Amino acid sequence: MQIISPSVEILGNPDPRQMLRNMEAAGRVCYKSEANIKENTAGPFLRRLVQSGHESVIEHEKLSVKIICDRGVTHEIVRHRIASYSQESTRYCNYTKDKFGNELTFIKPLFWDEGDTCYTLWKEQMASIEKGYFALIEAGATPEEARSILPNSLKTEIVVTMNMREWRHFLRLRGSKAAHPQIREIVRLLLPKFRELLPDLFEDIVVD
Repeated sequence: MQIISPSVEILGNPDPRQMLRNMEAAGRVCYKSEANIKENTAGPFLRRLVQSGHESVIEHEKLSVKIICDRGVTHEIVRHRIASYSQESTRYCNYTKDKFGNELTFIKPLFWDEGDTCYTLWKEQMASIEKGYFALIEAGATPEEARSILPNSLKTEIVVTMNMREWRHFLRLRGSKAAHPQIREIVRLLLPKFRELLPDLFEDIVVD
């Protein structure tokens, strides 16, 4: 059994300068101000549009992110409708195989510190589930049958692709104090990466 922390990775080596230029070109059509496009006009132009609430322009670019988290968190992520998803399948993945380390991997819950009574109880239950899963496979169950005992804490990987407007919505909604603590943890990992890549689009978003 392995216990890990969640992580995020922006995929595809996106070119932020070209992304900004593409969005500016689309936005300038609205005002027929294409003649105003200069070397460094994209950032300020898009910042003004976002601040004024004209966010449809930034839908013309997208980012793909690989998120490693527990399956409970992905149940909330996939509720965002304007997105594309590709997720690790417990139906086809047989975790008794070598490529999975012959073990189940779980995401460490942020609610408890190691040594807390609740954490110890949780860890014992995860070990029991791993034992049960392996016993089912050994008894002839298929992965799609054995997965019926797998918990929300099971580690999963999901690739999420959203346009810039939807990423802003996702970060604001899932970073709010009303959001589940574990999905807020994902936002705290994502937001610095987005701000570094495209500060003109994301520096105004704050997570307490």
